[in-house]
Amino acid sequence: MNENDENKEIDLNSRAYKIAAGKGVMNLPNKLTISRVVMIPVFILFFYLNFTAHYFIALTVFGIASLTDLLDGKIARKYNLVTNLGKFLDPIADKVLVLSALVVFLTKPEIFVASAGMGEWTWIAAGCGVAVILAREIIVSGFRMVAAGAGIVIAADIFGKYKTVTQDIAVVVLLIGAGVCELTAHISGEIINYIGLAFFAISVILTVISGINYIIKNIEVLKY
Repeated sequence: MNENDENKEIDLNSRAYKIAAGKGVMNLPNKLTISRVVMIPVFILFFYLNFTAHYFIALTVFGIASLTDLLDGKIARKYNLVTNLGKFLDPIADKVLVLSALVVFLTKPEIFVASAGMGEWTWIAAGCGVAVILAREIIVSGFRMVAAGAGIVIAADIFGKYKTVTQDIAVVVLLIGAGVCELTAHISGEIINYIGLAFFAISVILTVISGINYIIKNIEVLKY
């Protein structure tokens, strides 16, 4: 079944389509994307507010924001509501959400040091890892802009997708570990933190691989 056939199956008069389509460029997928951006400062607020279980509330906000990432793309494809605004905002919202979480983590040593009991070097290593992730996103974004100027579309690669998934898992697990360690001194909090650190390390490795792969596969872009 080709794309035209899928478009013909969309009932433009259905209530579901009308809700999804909205008015003008502000369709439901774009509203979900914008809501993800709005939730970023809310996530940061609860991350820093000092009250019982604030890490778990921050985790809930992050989880809801991540869920909107799954929903907006699915709805946009289902109802053929892909817009330039969505193409522009969606990847930015995803990157800013995860990077915001990782950056604020660095301001809380217990997330990378105290609860894991591995020493201050893990905090330094984590800072380097976050810098690598940030650098990769800037480089790839710039690379895409150059490619677009040359009329070349660079598709996402499998390593980039794995990188995103492991980053999300790392943020979620580290928040759970921080929350458990805050509520109890039980060793389970440290174990969860170790798992989160492992996913973070994997995400950094995949970030490097993905960035190098993007450049190698599309090196011809730099020849224009």
